[in-house]
Amino acid sequence: MTSADPTARVRACLTDPGLTYRQRVHELAGIAENLLDPPPVGAHCRQLQDAGVIHDMDEGNAPYRPRYLLPDYALVLHNGSARLELPVPEDLDDALTTLLAVYGSVPSITGYPVYLGDLDTLLEPYADGLPDDGLDARLRRFWRLVDRLLPDGFVHADLGPEDTRIGRAALRVDRELRQIVPNLTLRVDPGRTPDALLREAVLTACADGKPHFVNHPMMVRDLGPDYGVVSCYNSLPRGGGAHTLNRLNLAASVAAHTGGPDSYLSDTLPDHVAATAELMASRIRFLVEESGFFDHDWLVREGLLDPSRFTAMFGLYGAAEAAEELLRRAGTPARFGRDAEADALVHRLVARTAELVADQPMPHCPATGNRALLHAQSGIGSDIGVTAGARVPVGQEPPLFRHIRAVAPHHTHFASGVSDVFRFEPTVRDNPDAVITVLRGAFAEGMRDFTFDVTGNGFVRITGYLTRVDDVADVHAGRSVRHGSSLFGAEATINQHLDDRVRKTAPDAPDTPDPAAPATTASLAPATTTTGP
Repeated sequence: MTSADPTARVRACLTDPGLTYRQRVHELAGIAENLLDPPPVGAHCRQLQDAGVIHDMDEGNAPYRPRYLLPDYALVLHNGSARLELPVPEDLDDALTTLLAVYGSVPSITGYPVYLGDLDTLLEPYADGLPDDGLDARLRRFWRLVDRLLPDGFVHADLGPEDTRIGRAALRVDRELRQIVPNLTLRVDPGRTPDALLREAVLTACADGKPHFVNHPMMVRDLGPDYGVVSCYNSLPRGGGAHTLNRLNLAASVAAHTGGPDSYLSDTLPDHVAATAELMASRIRFLVEESGFFDHDWLVREGLLDPSRFTAMFGLYGAAEAAEELLRRAGTPARFGRDAEADALVHRLVARTAELVADQPMPHCPATGNRALLHAQSGIGSDIGVTAGARVPVGQEPPLFRHIRAVAPHHTHFASGVSDVFRFEPTVRDNPDAVITVLRGAFAEGMRDFTFDVTGNGFVRITGYLTRVDDVADVHAGRSVRHGSSLFGAEATINQHLDDRVRKTAPDAPDTPDPAAPATTASLAPATTTTGP
């Protein structure tokens, strides 16, 4: 639907055989919202938007709900809900029913809740006295209902870092049902998360691409213990969320600059960061001061959301292309992930952006000192010729050890999330312990998040969400699919050449000794008992 005429867009939406009823309603709401003028910004900010340097993530011209909400579901399990006329649950069946009822009233940018809670923590108290098959049966019904009622790949639930019966049951059920929804994260703490739980998680990821793994101590360091991972690797305060996520295209930013790295970092980048912050601040003010969401929504009234727990997300992407172009101008052609010069400049770009973002005041963001959190924005389907976040470009990925060393140093700057996707051969199923070795070593190297997918299992991880290979084929054939996120995934599969991700055949040793590598790389040594991923 490319026409600027809203009447034509409405008609095209209503007659599109590739959209379900719910998908049409969501699209129609967006058309209506965009009949309004967007929140005001200055001429320079608008010019940079028009040039593709900064992007509002298509959030709409009149933000009337925060982008991402992370309700404190423990409160409704403890107190019930007056609004929804829900009593305090007495057993696991009650608790699951209560959560499903609340999910239906949680908004987000997608129209569905992006956060289902820390399910093992929430539900473990109700597991006493139930055998494993009883837990599995109840979670199986719950899992199916979540997928059927909330058909969107950005719907996300968290587990860990503790080993719990509910956590293990959730992994078993997820591996059995092989659904897109819910997306999953497992928090990993080296002192609290046993290999036995990690092994269950790795086997589940081999089956359906989930869960994603997060470095829990690093997250607690930056956000405190009450955080959640939602949508596409987005880490935010629990009980709050993010008003908005806007992003800076570093590749387009460098294209608008004449000169080399030093002048870009000192002159152009500060200007473009400030303009992105201006866009974010304008949108936040409309949401908080004009839409009235925090004045009237029941989630706020009953305490599941607290305005003091909200922040905003400043996204960046195209770091690889930006660094490579600046080096090319300086007469040093180099590739991120392959050459030390490019690696060092990507790290420098990210660190400088982090400094600048931390200096930009942001209204109504008390959870993070009225500053935005930096985020490695993992891309959208329409991105062409630009790499998600600060990743190594698709098809350019080096061997596993080299890949980890290239990306790990800048993970520390992305408190609200960063992602790098490693694609493994199917042999990983025969050696989950090798993946555990790599995972623990990667976190010791400083990675915040670790995600892998496995070729041939029928799923593909797009950015932070999953889609089925068959669903992508249906979209390309013009047939409708249940999950709206699969529409984005089908576009991204082509535009971002995701089939070209380099496959890792084993946790391979470094190509050559690296005297500058941290001592912790020894923890990445390949397992010796079996063949590995």
